[in-house]
Amino acid sequence: MTDTPAPATAVVRFSKMHGAGNDFVVIDLRDGTPPPDADLASRLADRHFGVGCDQILTIEAPRSGEAVASYRIWNSDGSASQQCGNGARCVAAWLVRDGVARGDRFRLDSPLATHDVVRLGGDRYSIAMGVPQFDPAKIPLAGFAAFQDRYATELDGGTVHFGAVSMGNPHALIEVADIDEAPVAVLGPALQSSSAFPQSANIGFAQVIARDRLRLRVYERGAGETLACGSGACAAAAILIRRGTIDRQVNISLPGGDLHISWPDDAAEVIMSGPAAFVFEGDWKQ
Repeated sequence: MTDTPAPATAVVRFSKMHGAGNDFVVIDLRDGTPPPDADLASRLADRHFGVGCDQILTIEAPRSGEAVASYRIWNSDGSASQQCGNGARCVAAWLVRDGVARGDRFRLDSPLATHDVVRLGGDRYSIAMGVPQFDPAKIPLAGFAAFQDRYATELDGGTVHFGAVSMGNPHALIEVADIDEAPVAVLGPALQSSSAFPQSANIGFAQVIARDRLRLRVYERGAGETLACGSGACAAAAILIRRGTIDRQVNISLPGGDLHISWPDDAAEVIMSGPAAFVFEGDWKQ
């Protein structure tokens, strides 16, 4: 009797990284390997049976002639995302370590656009995150024909007031008096799944400490509350700057660490600066 060989085990090599506590599994697919399907993405992201992360980042060949590489983003539930500021910094740091990104300035292709990256020294990078889009149709935000400083919607019998913007992905922001007492786990998913956001949204809760400082928590679509959300920090700053509540440069404290956001003027790109850290390298055997 001849033994049947065991099927070959596929191995996924990865780097575990985080930006201000927002953690990622980073996979190099520049050789043309297909990206993970939703099942593999969700298994990799599982914190008990997988590697564990908020999102998976795949590094791929550049799509534009200006970039050193491109990247895509997969949420912990296996769905695709369009933007991730903390992830962009981690991709930048990964490419610097790999030797592909040289010098203090280079460009990356995200799922939406090409972004300028600047090495700030140490583990810190800045990313140009694009120009905020406040038109409800571009967010998208349903039920409102024109921009409003504060929108209102009914949830479970109560009225919720929020600001909204797109940073390449949809965001809502609710101002609160005490971030520690904010109903993130309840109001976050409720507003996310409301008819106001046909593509769901990332829901931020901001406490203004001073004109140059915020505290922020974010309930992300496809991931739940995370320790940090880079695009959420950009969105919070843009909404509150346009509202006149804060200055055009602001430090934002999230549960996992601090980010610096600068928005020079309404027509400019928002610039996000913060850390990117390597945690460990590994092989995932499917």
